[in-house]
Amino acid sequence: MKISVIGCGYLGAVHAAGMAEIGHEVVGIDVDADKVARLNRAEAPFYEPGFDELLAKNASGLHFSTDMADLASAQVHFLTVGTPQSPSGAADMTYVNQATEALLPYLSEDSLVVGKSTVPVGTAKRLWEMIEPTGAKLMWNPEFLREGFAVQDTLAPDRLVYGINEGDDDLVGVLDQVYKPIIERETPRLVMDFATAELVKVAANSFLATKISFINAMAEISDQVGADVTMLADAIGHDSRIGRKFLNAGIGFGGGCLPKDIRGFVQRAHELGVGNAVAFLGDVDEINMRRRTRVLDVLSEELGDLSGVTVALWGLAFKPDSDDIRDSPALDIAENLARAGAHVRAYDPEAMGPARARLTQSGLGDNITLVEGATDALEGARALVVATEWKAFREFDPAGAQPSLVVDGRNCLDRDSWKAAGWRYRGMGRS
Repeated sequence: MKISVIGCGYLGAVHAAGMAEIGHEVVGIDVDADKVARLNRAEAPFYEPGFDELLAKNASGLHFSTDMADLASAQVHFLTVGTPQSPSGAADMTYVNQATEALLPYLSEDSLVVGKSTVPVGTAKRLWEMIEPTGAKLMWNPEFLREGFAVQDTLAPDRLVYGINEGDDDLVGVLDQVYKPIIERETPRLVMDFATAELVKVAANSFLATKISFINAMAEISDQVGADVTMLADAIGHDSRIGRKFLNAGIGFGGGCLPKDIRGFVQRAHELGVGNAVAFLGDVDEINMRRRTRVLDVLSEELGDLSGVTVALWGLAFKPDSDDIRDSPALDIAENLARAGAHVRAYDPEAMGPARARLTQSGLGDNITLVEGATDALEGARALVVATEWKAFREFDPAGAQPSLVVDGRNCLDRDSWKAAGWRYRGMGRS
């Protein structure tokens, strides 16, 4: 089957390569000519484990273009454009609207449009009304990619969600053909109405964000009373109703999904007149943002005035196995330290390029030095902050460096090993 993927950012590029991997002819459309050229050379425009190999392996079945006319012969069109946060907190639908408008001239009664972008509930119905005069049909098929696991989540998802309009049950078979190898592995497939399918993604992200902020709230209390939040999480995680996943206290969540999605969900709920139903998400967001300042509080408690103090920072990406710095707690901490007068020596295995570009824009680059390795970051530092839990940082031998203060922002280090090596250890909700 010939498939088009409109929008070749993180979601779209991985989805396009994944669809080629399971046997389809795929054309990816994007307005960014440089990105399109790189993808056509099988060069990933971002870091994602396994993605370069997937692109190269399927280069013969993949073509990327800036010309919408190149998708004219495709039967199924995936909408995968971004929905960034607007100043009001709502999802900015500009790119979804533009992509749909640009697609309309190429649609016919044999076409199926499949929305994958994270959108406010009610969007699918509105887009269906735009598409319906062409004779084409619309389905909503939300994505559930985790950065660092995107290839795995595309090729072996834990579920498939199909949103359909009333009376369009025959479309299920079409999307089943697209996902045939995945369906044949007995992947759970849930068919529902548009509104429910749209809510699945934001509800899932809101739940995960709530779980993270809950354990971070417990970390604040643990710091106050001298408890150990990691042992607390282990204990409550044994309850099968709760589970241990996403109960890792630290400096909070970031990235292009969770913060944006919960804020957009709150805004949409207010527009629908049911804002009180998700008012608690405001507290979830507040707790999360507060965690980013906790590191500075700990450093001040230990070192006093931070002006002129050199601090090593390990991590700039919002999570390991990614170069994504969107809403990154690590990069926020670097910038806040610089504003406090500290000099930061920072290193990240993959996010140096994106971080350098942001620091140029922020004007804080003079106080933040990006170095070539984890050991280089420690040079002259009175403290080390671990802000992204890369494997290389978790496995670093603390005995191989001059001991000082380590602030474990992700509670990812072997506390006993660092203490035994002479380091003063401070964790998040543990000491």
